[in-house]
Amino acid sequence: MRTTVTLEPDTETLVRNLMRERGLSFKDAVNEAIRAGLRAPRPAKRFRTPTYALGVPSVPLTKALSLAAELEDDEIVRKMALGK
Repeated sequence: MRTTVTLEPDTETLVRNLMRERGLSFKDAVNEAIRAGLRAPRPAKRFRTPTYALGVPSVPLTKALSLAAELEDDEIVRKMALGK
């Protein structure tokens, strides 16, 4: 099939580079580029993480980092008492 295609300057440069690298004619380079682009794998379906309502917090979340530090300290003390 014969048709006219207008290439943007950056795509023309890419086709010309492909011609030079592989020793192809302009027509062959354009056809190869189109085939490669259309055969490229489709992007994977976007991953979505389900969310759940967890209810009202049982601790004040404004102090969450302090609470996490206290829990970590308690675990360190417990492990030291066990000799670990």
